[in-house]
Amino acid sequence: MVDFRIDRRSGVATYLQIVQQVKNALRLGHLVPGDRLPTAKEVVAATAVNPNTVLKAYRELEREGLVAPRPGVGTFVLRSLAREESAPDSPLRLELAGWARRAREAGLAREDVLALVASVLETEFADGP
Repeated sequence: MVDFRIDRRSGVATYLQIVQQVKNALRLGHLVPGDRLPTAKEVVAATAVNPNTVLKAYRELEREGLVAPRPGVGTFVLRSLAREESAPDSPLRLELAGWARRAREAGLAREDVLALVASVLETEFADGP
């Protein structure tokens, strides 16, 4: 199940935040094919967003072929975006977790780490995937 967190100050449209959070859950293996997404009503209760916003996000995920609605039952995951390299016990993930701990111990705040990671990603992925 996905626990949606909406950042109203981010400048990112709410429906896009929902789409991105579902995609992240798919990439990390938290959602797998066959899993049911929370109903619009459940998301509204947890986040206080407009039901149409949730439905718009789910339609976008459906358009991308990631989920499919089953009338009267819910919206279900069709495919995963997970890769072995991002599994909880993968060497890359463990190395990244260690780096994050060292950054925190060095006194960097979450925002500092995010800025640093974004900067490195921009440099390392400048020419595409």
